[in-house]
Amino acid sequence: MLFLKIILGLFGLGIVVFVHELGHFLAARLVGIDVEAFSIGWGNPILKKKVGGVEYRLGMFPIGGYCKMRGDSDYKEAWENQNRGGNPEKGSFLGASPLRRILVSFAGPFFNLVFAVLVLSVIWGIGFDVNTLGNRIVLVSDINPGQLYPAEEAGLKTGDRIIQINGKKTSYYHEIQENIAVNPEKLLPVTVERDGKILNLSVRPSLDKSSGAGKIGVYFWNDPVIENVAPESPAALAGLRDGDRIISANGEMVRNSLDFSKIMDSNPAALSLAYERNGAAAETRLNPEYRESGEINMGFTWAAVKYRTPLLSFPAAIAKGTSESWKTLVVSLRSLRLLFKGIDLTQAVSGPVRITYMMGDMATQGFQQSLGTGVRSLADFLALISIALCVMNLLPLPILDGGMIVLFIIEIIRRKPLHPRAISVFQTLGAVLIFGLMIFAVFGDILYLVRR
Repeated sequence: MLFLKIILGLFGLGIVVFVHELGHFLAARLVGIDVEAFSIGWGNPILKKKVGGVEYRLGMFPIGGYCKMRGDSDYKEAWENQNRGGNPEKGSFLGASPLRRILVSFAGPFFNLVFAVLVLSVIWGIGFDVNTLGNRIVLVSDINPGQLYPAEEAGLKTGDRIIQINGKKTSYYHEIQENIAVNPEKLLPVTVERDGKILNLSVRPSLDKSSGAGKIGVYFWNDPVIENVAPESPAALAGLRDGDRIISANGEMVRNSLDFSKIMDSNPAALSLAYERNGAAAETRLNPEYRESGEINMGFTWAAVKYRTPLLSFPAAIAKGTSESWKTLVVSLRSLRLLFKGIDLTQAVSGPVRITYMMGDMATQGFQQSLGTGVRSLADFLALISIALCVMNLLPLPILDGGMIVLFIIEIIRRKPLHPRAISVFQTLGAVLIFGLMIFAVFGDILYLVRR
């Protein structure tokens, strides 16, 4: 399974980087800059073929890629030769006007954004199944007492239905999560249904320093109704069937699935269950199976809310893909600001190892449910990473596309080229900065994998 996760993760990450470098490649060809090599993967090429003056390569390491343009090293050579590089060759990167160089630098991140829009448009166009839960909540403080959370401070109670947050309707639990996660430390109006009455409250999500997301301290409420009983499992041997509703376990009332989980925290050897079937009450005894990994096998799953998104027309799918990409882009930009608010960078900043693992893990979990779910999970993560790559590359930092664009804008304002030494120093500092960030990210990745 781990091998499959790695393969799927590398495949997904390779696609995102390929799209980025393809943007640079096509833009360079469009404005007349010669491309010497286009590689998928890094390291020595294991396969290569020259077509139309461009050497296409398949690198030894299947992460990333690059687009090598003519004159990439002109800055360094000009500095070493103590000249200003005033006569760049025609067709080289420096030989192009600053505006053309800006276009080439911007094309990579832009292609990542367009790719995300297209992927999400296709997914929303064909429709997909959603497994989620309703908008009823359980307070974390009721399950794990001892800490006061924003939800409790705001007056929310277990059993409430959150029907609106910050003016947005919330019919499902994942919509509650999405609205809370992107608004840490912001006072949000919340509309709640409690015992048939509508209440208007306000909650201020706290900042989760391990992820940078907002949280208010609520879990989902899931009715304790069995959806599926596995054959020859402990639940099947106890006589439980699909559709049974658990009423109590070992004498304790079970209002929702979390009540049941809390009872199981003590690892009981046996459970005396009261349940309801077709309106009639019954009792049974269930012997849980404890695996070496510590996982408890009951042999049944709880029922969830399932629905399928509607098929969209081509214009509607493009509009939905664009709006979803825009929301992700806004969240990515907000996340950058949170980096300066004391969050745990070893957990919040992901490197290539963690991204590869997470992408593969999400895809394999999806494929375990169905082929369609696996494809959608992988596509969603591809779009997310593609937009993140777009945002990160447009930051005005040395060696990144955004940093180079800043240099070219300065060149336009000055109406003359910058000194090669200044540019070379700028790029060197950028390389050191990015290398240091990569080491930090990989260190965080290792901690992440160890914790798992």
